[in-house]
Amino acid sequence: MIQAVIFDMDGLLIDSEPLWHEAEQAVFARVNLHLTRDNCLETTGMRADEVVEYWYQRRPWNNVSKTTITKDIIDHVVWLIGKKGELKPGARQAIDFIGGLGVKTALASSSDYIVIKAVLDKFGLTPFFQVIHSAEDETMGKPHPAVYLTTCRKLSIKPEVSLAIEDSIAGVIAAKAARMQCIAVPEAHWQTDMRFALADVKLNSLLELNSDIWHRLNNS
Repeated sequence: MIQAVIFDMDGLLIDSEPLWHEAEQAVFARVNLHLTRDNCLETTGMRADEVVEYWYQRRPWNNVSKTTITKDIIDHVVWLIGKKGELKPGARQAIDFIGGLGVKTALASSSDYIVIKAVLDKFGLTPFFQVIHSAEDETMGKPHPAVYLTTCRKLSIKPEVSLAIEDSIAGVIAAKAARMQCIAVPEAHWQTDMRFALADVKLNSLLELNSDIWHRLNNS
């Protein structure tokens, strides 16, 4: 029986993938690193500092620290969220649906707390989550399972009776490595990626989350 549901945030609750891409392209351009959209897709689900490290290892730059680049990307994303951030279709309905099931609810994100706060404050979502945890507090981000294992500990729930809802391959791998059940809700351009077969259920959008899916997972 599922006793806790843990939501991812970026790309699942908020349509933030284009915002991250815009921020990464703008900031990396300052060090003469010009990323395409496909380049940005390579690091979907990673923490901002891990994205910076990823590109530094491939195309190193001089004169600007990795810490500065990371901070500038995060600050740019926070500004973009405030300016044009939007919830994904079905996000609020999914939160309401899970909230009505009598299970514990949490959010576990690769984003820093400042980004999480920007999203939750803008859309008034903070009261819906008993635990809010960022991979900022972990040594390693997704696909390492640490962010999920810590969130389960904070909820006082075992991972084996917890459900993660994710949009990225890195997130699904993290959830399954933590021994959780997982619903995947990939972006349209990821829908045919066979790696999402790792998830217990794959949906086209959160609008498809319903009692039939819930009962199927509880009886699997």
